[in-house]
Amino acid sequence: MAELTTVARPYAKAAFEFAREKGLLAEWSAQLALAAAVASDDDFARYLARPLLTVEQQAEAFLKAAGDKLGGDVRNFVTEIVHNKRVDALPAIADLFDALRAEFEQAANVVVLSAYELSDAQRQTLAAKLGQKLGRKIDIEEVTVDRSLIGGVVIRSGDLVIDASVRGKLNKLAATLNS
Repeated sequence: MAELTTVARPYAKAAFEFAREKGLLAEWSAQLALAAAVASDDDFARYLARPLLTVEQQAEAFLKAAGDKLGGDVRNFVTEIVHNKRVDALPAIADLFDALRAEFEQAANVVVLSAYELSDAQRQTLAAKLGQKLGRKIDIEEVTVDRSLIGGVVIRSGDLVIDASVRGKLNKLAATLNS
C-alpha cells in the first residue's frame, strides 16, 4: 500500500493542481472516483493484464469501460496513467486527490458510529458542532448504528477518532480504576 501511495502522490498532486486552476475540483473528484471504480474491478484488471493487448488497446478499453462520463482532460489523464502502467494506482490517486481537495476546501468527511439512529436535525447539529471544533466544513458520509455503544457516538475522520460513547467512557473509567 505504501508503494502505491508513493506512486500515486505525484499523479494526484498534478491532477489536483490542474483541477484547482480550472475550478473543476468537484468534477475531477467524481470522475476520478469513477476511474478508480473501473480500475478496482478484478475481472477488468485481469482483462487489461492480458499480454496480447497493446498499451493503446488497454487505454481504449479503459475509456470504453468508463463510458462517456469522463471529460476530455480526465480521459487524457487516465490515458497517461494507462500508458505508464499505473492503472492499479488509480484508487490511491482518487483518494489522495480527495484528501488534497478536502484540505484545500477546509473540509472533512466523517463517519459516525452511533448507539441510535440520528435524525436529520441531529446530523446537522453534530456537523455544526464538529465544524466549530475542527475549524472545517464537515460532511457526514455515513452513520452506522451500533447498540453496544450504549449511548453517544464515535466519530472518525481520517486518523482522528473522537470516542464520545458511554462504552468508551466506561472503558476509560475501568482502565483508570485498574491502574
